[in-house]
Amino acid sequence: MKKLIFLDVDGTLVDYHNRIPASAATAIRQARENGHLVFVCTGRSKAEMQEAIWEIGIDGMIGGNGSYIEHRGQVIMHQLIAKEEAIAVVDWLHDRGLEFYLESNNGLFASEHFREKGRAVLQTYMLGKGMTAEQVENLEAEDIIHGLVFNEELYRDDLNKISFILSSYQDYLDAKEAFPHLAANTWGGRGETALFGDLGLKGNNKARAIEVLLEHLGRSPKDTIALGDAKIDIPMLDYCAVGVSMGNGGSEIRAMADMVTDDVEQDGLYHAFERLGLI
Repeated sequence: MKKLIFLDVDGTLVDYHNRIPASAATAIRQARENGHLVFVCTGRSKAEMQEAIWEIGIDGMIGGNGSYIEHRGQVIMHQLIAKEEAIAVVDWLHDRGLEFYLESNNGLFASEHFREKGRAVLQTYMLGKGMTAEQVENLEAEDIIHGLVFNEELYRDDLNKISFILSSYQDYLDAKEAFPHLAANTWGGRGETALFGDLGLKGNNKARAIEVLLEHLGRSPKDTIALGDAKIDIPMLDYCAVGVSMGNGGSEIRAMADMVTDDVEQDGLYHAFERLGLI
């Protein structure tokens, strides 16, 4: 039986320089030539997907950590934050002096001073991903986050998620308390070392979105393979029949995975596809 393959993007398909290893593109093309279906399953919204990913040839995407599902151009599901809730979050972030960007399939709409405030934070983020001080020195926010849009309307009804710069871990805790109807998370570091908070719809995750897609396609979880590198990918790897951690993955995902492949920058995706007999 042909497989359905679900790929996280950052740290799995795309390396920490925001590049797609040539071997990864080759693996995806060969797997699809062999009849397998390949989907990206990512926290990114569609606007953050660089064109090079689509040019490889993929069968669709799960975006916004499960809020959006697309199969060969057909939207299967899209759940959005209600406009009144989104306005309340924007006002709350402004009141606290926190810079943010609003994640939509139409763009990543940045707050007034996000470029200035985000520069150093995102450079720190990339240092943690393995880039050198020299490599990050001249990077701007838009070099790191694909799809950022400035000077646009911030009261919106098309949002999948909202990410904001943490001035302290307390900002995340307060956001969680202020918006109990939304799911609050952090990224860019563990626990109190996190750099960003985010808010999205409760109940959405990568595993649930895969389940919805399989129901639409009439396929079984026994035909699925998932590859990821982060804690947020664990439910996806747990749900799928085979879960693969990248070698650059965190300790938790490596410990629970059925297989650990090589680092994203050491042809890890290609080697995983080889070992699984997909190519």
